[in-house]
Amino acid sequence: MRRATFTTLIGLGLSVLTVLFIGDKPEPPRTFNEAKQIARSIYDEQPVTFYCGCRYSASKVDLASCGYTPRKQPVRAQQLEWEHVVPAWVIGRQRQCWKEGGRKSCAAGDPVFSAAEADLHNLVPSIGEVNGDRSNFALGMLNTKPSQYGACPMVVSFSEKVAMPPEQARGPAARIYLYMADQYALRLSSRDRRTYEAWNRMYPVSDWERWRNQEVSCVMGRENPYVGPYDPSRCAGANVVDRLRELLLDALRQLL
Repeated sequence: MRRATFTTLIGLGLSVLTVLFIGDKPEPPRTFNEAKQIARSIYDEQPVTFYCGCRYSASKVDLASCGYTPRKQPVRAQQLEWEHVVPAWVIGRQRQCWKEGGRKSCAAGDPVFSAAEADLHNLVPSIGEVNGDRSNFALGMLNTKPSQYGACPMVVSFSEKVAMPPEQARGPAARIYLYMADQYALRLSSRDRRTYEAWNRMYPVSDWERWRNQEVSCVMGRENPYVGPYDPSRCAGANVVDRLRELLLDALRQLL
């Protein structure tokens, strides 16, 4: 019995070490496609689009759930897309690879761009039409009243190349912009920085934002500091470690 317990103890000890030093390390996505797959699994717990608050299932958006009215593209409006809050164009245009061959060139040969493009902190679920209309426009304030998308108070000015998100998205969007600028040394215009810093102050971090930061940080291995710290012990891998520790202690008690 003691021999069997000792063998069990050794096996559990090796398992704990394996999880601690190998299996418990965060593995950020390497590409945008990988990031989208991971984002889907994270948001399955709260499947709501970022700007308009529409519920969705798989890749189809329930437009009636948020009173969304398509502006021009009813088919794309029903499609869920994964949007970079800080557009890939903003990330890439400041890099040499973009000048040499655009986004494709950067994704293929620039590891910093690839990491930024796949950063889950910057990725949110969006109505396809809104994603397309927003394009690579900056987020900012406009004098236009919301009317383009029914009950969704998103505003896109094609002439000014500015998109104004609803109030509930301004704080989260601002904190994403500030994080991305710090993390990847992105240059923001003085006007944009003032706007995002103001939104960060005006719209406090919500419970939903804290939840998202925790889930995303478990994968990325770092939090968005503008949202707050995350708790590694609440990540899925940590639960495995805790369970193995319990089994290891039980086996040790039997041995003694």
